[in-house]
Amino acid sequence: MKSSRRLLPLSASLILSLFAVHGLHAQNPNQPTNEYQTDGVTKGPSTTEKPDPLKRPLTDKEKIAQAKALKQELKGQYKKWVDEDVRWIITDTELQAFKSLTNDEERDTFMENFWQRRNPNPESPENEYRDEHYARMEYANEHFAAGKPGWKTDRGHIYIAYGKPDSTESHPSGGNYERPIEEGGGSTTTYPFETWHYRYIEGIGENVNIEFVDTCMCGDYHMTIDRSEKDALLRVPGAGLTLDEQSGRANKADRFTGGGIESLGAGPMQSRNQAAQFDRLEMYAKLMAPPVIKYKDMEEYMSTSKILTGPPFLFDVRTDYVKITNQTVLVPMTLQVRNGDITFKDKDGVSTGTVNVLGQVTNLNHKVLYTFEDTIGSPVPSELLQATRNNYSVYWKALPLAPGLYKVNIVIKDVNNPDHIGRWERSINVPRYDDDRLASSSLILADQMERVPSKEIGAGNWVIGNTKIRPRVSNGGASTVTFHRQQNLNFWMQVYNLGIDEKSKQNAATIDYQIMDLATNKPVLETQELTSKTNPNSDQVTIEKSLPLASLQPGKYQINIKVHDAVSKQQIAESAPFIVD
Repeated sequence: MKSSRRLLPLSASLILSLFAVHGLHAQNPNQPTNEYQTDGVTKGPSTTEKPDPLKRPLTDKEKIAQAKALKQELKGQYKKWVDEDVRWIITDTELQAFKSLTNDEERDTFMENFWQRRNPNPESPENEYRDEHYARMEYANEHFAAGKPGWKTDRGHIYIAYGKPDSTESHPSGGNYERPIEEGGGSTTTYPFETWHYRYIEGIGENVNIEFVDTCMCGDYHMTIDRSEKDALLRVPGAGLTLDEQSGRANKADRFTGGGIESLGAGPMQSRNQAAQFDRLEMYAKLMAPPVIKYKDMEEYMSTSKILTGPPFLFDVRTDYVKITNQTVLVPMTLQVRNGDITFKDKDGVSTGTVNVLGQVTNLNHKVLYTFEDTIGSPVPSELLQATRNNYSVYWKALPLAPGLYKVNIVIKDVNNPDHIGRWERSINVPRYDDDRLASSSLILADQMERVPSKEIGAGNWVIGNTKIRPRVSNGGASTVTFHRQQNLNFWMQVYNLGIDEKSKQNAATIDYQIMDLATNKPVLETQELTSKTNPNSDQVTIEKSLPLASLQPGKYQINIKVHDAVSKQQIAESAPFIVD
């Protein structure tokens, strides 16, 4: 069930050469074709000698104007892709090649090949590297924001480029600190800081320790190679002394007279620290460079696109939108099939229904952007099959897409009844999240919501950031989802672009929650919270709430969420109806 289309990987040197040739001809499109040459001087049809404008050196003003024009050529979604999406992973050669491209078709092909040459499984229509990259960006935005998006911070940079550290030493409040002997020993007081440890980073080495310090006490941790920078008493005479300074074998003032990148003070390991300074500088340079590309260029890209026909196989699909960057939105699609519509086969007392899923996302030019295939398996003890016919099997796929219009085609096939086919086809409009506009993700009502173990953060089915959230899907195309009274109503939403007060470096938004009884049009629950109490330094907050439904009578309800931002003077509101039975 596979078809193929060939992608031509772009060689950076070839792109640059073609661009140079193109530019040479483009500079003088009106040059006459009947030129001839005499004594090395180019002449036209008259005998008057004219200087060749191509050989005239550009003035400084012309060079600046030309450089500015070239810089302005890269704009819109392509500039956002370079500046945000792949800022920490694109190589200098790739960036130079991308900027030299002259049309959007070449840029689109380059972007597709950029991800494919990093794909760990080139024969798969999925790209684990790309999916993991955007999951890391989502995590960084949620956990490392500090008056700016999390992906822009140093912690976000390292997390996006190298993933989750193997271990973390965190001192979020700073305070008293017993120096290890390699830093001189003794006690001092520190600013908030973290040390991330990686057992191995390809291209950098083993046992890599990266230190981040929040010297402004505002949540903005920056990476440092100076281990003394976290010392809040570094410039205070007679305070925070090392062991040698306490015993009189050294003077604290000597820390600032020997040069070097650290001011740790004298101690048993002083000579080793001095010898390792160049190693620390080298490690810093490697960490700030794009990570090593592990996978080779692809010559072919395989996708499955066979559409089946037959009697209808009913299923429902829900799409949601979660911001990763301004130019990339995570689009989770939740597919739901009723067990009673699946053909089950019994074997050894277990009945199993199997559904093949085939999905395809195309742009307005009918270009295939994503193809995904998977199988939903539903094993049920045979004696319970009849009782579970009204249960549902659910499938989840999350795709990173740029803002804009797309067409989604999903086809499902009942494996135990090959003529039983279902098809879902819709247009989706992925929203744009501008920096100056208060906005939110989809408001998701879920039947399951829980924190995931640290090793599963940002990856796996139903996982957004550090939360596993399974959306409730309405049945038969209805707009309202149904919950049972013994269940909890879980709801999840993210709020983006909160204003940050320039003085306090904190947000100041109010979130109002309301559950409305649609039969009486009266609220049954109202509450409020301040973002400054939950996530004060971030321009993004995540709402995660769980409400027991046992106290609600069967009927129709609606959850309303209103956000008022006191800094930007903007407000937004989201609502979602639901039924309790």
